Amino acid sequence: MASASHGISNLLKAWSAGDERALEQLTPLVYAELHRAAHRYMTGERTEHTLQTTALINELYLRVVDFQHVDWQNRAHFFGICAQLMRRILVDFARERCTQKRGGEIARLALDEELFVTQEPEPDLVALDDALKALATMDERKSRVVELRFFGGLDVRETAEVLRVSVETVMRDWKLAKAWLFRELNRESGNGF
Repeated sequence: MASASHGISNLLKAWSAGDERALEQLTPLVYAELHRAAHRYMTGERTEHTLQTTALINELYLRVVDFQHVDWQNRAHFFGICAQLMRRILVDFARERCTQKRGGEIARLALDEELFVTQEPEPDLVALDDALKALATMDERKSRVVELRFFGGLDVRETAEVLRVSVETVMRDWKLAKAWLFRELNRESGNGF
């Protein structure tokens, strides 16, 4: 894994420097990992959700290619940016779908037991995005921890690497962010305390 991470980091740096062959070599290395992260997210969506995992990854790829001149620091930095982009794509899709339905149901978001230990109705993606924005105004890092773990599929160690903090800090932020989001999302849905 360390050599694969190092190889990805080297290819990202070469791509940033303008080496188009590096992108060709990089794509198959990161595609499978991005696909797994998107699939984990999409399996929590409604079965009739019209955005498929492959379409999400294709849209992500088109956006990442435009980031060619980013000074990629390493693999974790790349996947952190991908987590942000995936969140934007999914939220934009949910908002557009809601607009098309003129107030109809927004795509439901299934948050796993790691994020919220509750049997209450699941919050939707737009509400989660709004709550994450509110959290970011108070504590940007906690919001990023949720974004990286939930949307990006990064584990605690990878999240710590992206944010340049300790694993313990990520675990503490994750726990506090989950509690805060649980409270906010329940308050918004009328299930407040």
